[in-house]
Amino acid sequence: MASEVKSLASQTAEATKEIGTRIAQIQGATNEAVQAIEGITVTIEEVSAIAATIASSIEEQGVATAEIARNVSQTAQATQEVTTNIGGVSAAANETGAAADQLLSAASNLSKQAEQLSGEVTTFLAGVRAA
Repeated sequence: MASEVKSLASQTAEATKEIGTRIAQIQGATNEAVQAIEGITVTIEEVSAIAATIASSIEEQGVATAEIARNVSQTAQATQEVTTNIGGVSAAANETGAAADQLLSAASNLSKQAEQLSGEVTTFLAGVRAA
């Protein structure tokens, strides 16, 4: 029986040693997994920071685009107002030109009437002097 106990004790010691070896292997694998997870965590944090920066840039770009659109709209409205004003100025210039033509015609007629009147006055005065 002593030899059986010795044999069992030897087998138990060998099994315990093997279990210890396997536990050490599992601990080593667990440490490697923890290190890999830590590396993945760092990478995820970096990606998250980059994504936040991109989101901020996109938001700023959206604000800038809205400002550009507002400025384009204001410019279009101002251009329409200028076009309307140019139309008004053109119409006023046409009216001024027509009025100037009428004034020139009236002045020409008045000049002719003044010449005719001067002739009649001269004739009248000549008749009065002769009488």
